[in-house]
Amino acid sequence: MRRVGFCFLLAALVWCGTLLADRELLNEELIRLHVVANSDSEEDQAIKLRVRDAVTESLREAMEDVADVEEAKAYLQENLPKIQKVANDTLRSLGCTEEAVVTLCRQAFDTRYYDTFTLPAGVYDALRITIGAGEGQNWWCVVFPTFCIPATTEGFEDVAAGAGFPDALNEALTGEQEVRFFFLDALGKLENLFFME
Repeated sequence: MRRVGFCFLLAALVWCGTLLADRELLNEELIRLHVVANSDSEEDQAIKLRVRDAVTESLREAMEDVADVEEAKAYLQENLPKIQKVANDTLRSLGCTEEAVVTLCRQAFDTRYYDTFTLPAGVYDALRITIGAGEGQNWWCVVFPTFCIPATTEGFEDVAAGAGFPDALNEALTGEQEVRFFFLDALGKLENLFFME
């Protein structure tokens, strides 16, 4: 009986270890794009999407050639003024007097449900574009490991596998391992409680 208990404990410790490793992979290997509108007015929400389109188009080609997360961070940091200029030029072209501020930062995110996958809550690196007061609803995607993760399950699995995510993590994010996702999300929510910007 003692041997069974020991084996159970060992298996639980191994499972917890892989869970923590998955959480660290998510925290360290993803960079999110976060575009925050000035307000929730219909006009400001439409402007937010136009800024998003301009910025994503300006970054797409360069980000697709980036090999790892450190290179991605370095590229984004170096090009923050250019990205901000694209955002503000777009605002001017729309006759908007608000300014956009672009930063590369660590940010707490809530659980995000997408069509075919879910990202757990937690603290992630983010390219954040704040328009004006930044009091409106936001839009997001993942800048790295690929530029804006595909909305199909197969597309997401290809991206995640290319980023070195283990099968168990991919399955958790696509809903095949609900218990694992629950714990990843709980760990992320715990991180958010203690995160100080």
